[in-house]
Amino acid sequence: MGELYKISTRKDLVKFLGIPEKLLTYVLYVKKVDSFYTTFEIPKKNGGVRKISAPSEQLKQIQKILANKLYEHREKKRTTNISHGFEKGRCIKTNAKIHRNKRYVLNIDIENFFESIHFGRVRGFFNKNKSFSLPIEVATVIAQIACYNGKLPQGAPTSPIISNLICEILDYRLFKIAKKYRLNYTRYADDLTFSTNDKKFLESQTTFYEEVSKEIEQAGFKINKQKVRMQYKDSRQVVTGLVVNEKINVPSTYYKETRAMAHHLYKYGRFEINGEEATPNQLEGRFSFLNHLTCYNNNLDNEKHGYKFNNLNSREREYQKFLFYKLFFAHPKPLIVTEGKTDIVYLKAALKKLYKEYPQLVSKNDDGSFDYKISFLKRAEKKKNTNKKKTINKLEYFLGIVHDGADTVKNLYNFFHSEKKEREDVSPNYFEYFKKTCNHKPYNPIIFLFDNEIQSRKRKPISKFISHVKLDNKKKEKLKSENMVKLEADNLYILTNPLVKGMSECEIEDLFDDGTLNHKINGKSFTKEDKYDKQKFYGKEIFSKYILKNYINIDFDGFRPLLDNLVKIIEEYKEECPIEELQQSLIQ
Repeated sequence: MGELYKISTRKDLVKFLGIPEKLLTYVLYVKKVDSFYTTFEIPKKNGGVRKISAPSEQLKQIQKILANKLYEHREKKRTTNISHGFEKGRCIKTNAKIHRNKRYVLNIDIENFFESIHFGRVRGFFNKNKSFSLPIEVATVIAQIACYNGKLPQGAPTSPIISNLICEILDYRLFKIAKKYRLNYTRYADDLTFSTNDKKFLESQTTFYEEVSKEIEQAGFKINKQKVRMQYKDSRQVVTGLVVNEKINVPSTYYKETRAMAHHLYKYGRFEINGEEATPNQLEGRFSFLNHLTCYNNNLDNEKHGYKFNNLNSREREYQKFLFYKLFFAHPKPLIVTEGKTDIVYLKAALKKLYKEYPQLVSKNDDGSFDYKISFLKRAEKKKNTNKKKTINKLEYFLGIVHDGADTVKNLYNFFHSEKKEREDVSPNYFEYFKKTCNHKPYNPIIFLFDNEIQSRKRKPISKFISHVKLDNKKKEKLKSENMVKLEADNLYILTNPLVKGMSECEIEDLFDDGTLNHKINGKSFTKEDKYDKQKFYGKEIFSKYILKNYINIDFDGFRPLLDNLVKIIEEYKEECPIEELQQSLIQ
């Protein structure tokens, strides 16, 4: 069954959804759908509460499959592009920007939007709509899956797509009315917005509103008259929570609240959203949303922002500060910053093989998976030459974390460096800022891992970094003899792989035995070089995949000194700065 409209029986529907028929029978007819829901209330931004009916995981999975199938079907048969809520590639920003910089903006809210779509409407739609025309038996099953207490519940994965499908005819009719009066029209779920620059619109506003109201009521909905508002250009105009007078923005209170939440997190190790304790990921969501709007407005103004240009605006600086705090000051695990992404693969593979010897770094679960007690910094992906719209990697944009090489480590070190920053175009010293604000040291060590090329005559990444941090001779000798050294900042370390096989310098790949290094794939030999004949050799990426796939048979003896030093750094930092004491100080 490849097409939804070709389904003629309940068994066809089950096959189309790819779920066991017994499971559907159990959910719909044995236990009954309504018993799979939990109902709770969440506060609205503007007061009052919103009732959420959330399905249990068993029903939710069925609803997700159905919703995805409906989205796929909808994309093939789409007739309008008016809806922006719960649509692929659309959001409150795409909805709002259509109404940007308009003389008049009219908002109309539908009352009890989801609850207005009852069981009979859902079943009737799938039975009678020309895009589906499903037999009544199949339409009934879809309505049973999607409805709770005889209505579409707010909280089910199927409610957004089904409500949008049912509203397509209403959208089309409202669009025609809007064009008649020279207005733009969009809908975001229950939020309808009309806008225009036509000076004469106020003369016909009453007639327009009457026509719109009649169409909405005929479609089975009711307008929330308390939320109907006309917004003029000389006052603040808001569309789906965004200010649209000139640029698209959020009300200033949203940014101020986000900044206050971040400061509370920095100072006390916790913060709240709407009176409930929240997580750093939730706070990052707010910063990310603000940054999304900033990027859009930067594009409007053709502004060049970002780490590379050192001209972040105040909102971007706050996001930059938060990212540094989350990644490098309050990170929950020791963090390793490598020269390249293949280094991470090798270390993870070695730990999987040697997990019994390094319980401080990794543990194996009963199901065979592994829990790493250290983490690795994920760098920005290397840019490819495509004609696609440029996207911004937040770590590169805000912190200068690029694909590979020493520049990333140098850029990061600048945020830790204690030397006074006398110019505005250099990185802020966030490390000292957080030490003073939090009144404690960082949670965990940050370890910069380099290939051991200290004595190379060429300017290698580690030699560039040593020069950049102005490492004194005593620490240089310690690094050469012990392959590790602590830097000036409390939690920064340099770690290198040991020299092996009598070499004066070596890369991490040299830690593998000759048999592994000489392994051929499709007749090709491994090379560490960046540029090579692809007819004869394969590079580090293919080699790392081979290592990870075959780790159980790989000899990782050469990695033991490196892992021993890693353990030593972590234990040393724990003695100097016990994380349990830090957490206790935050509670107090």
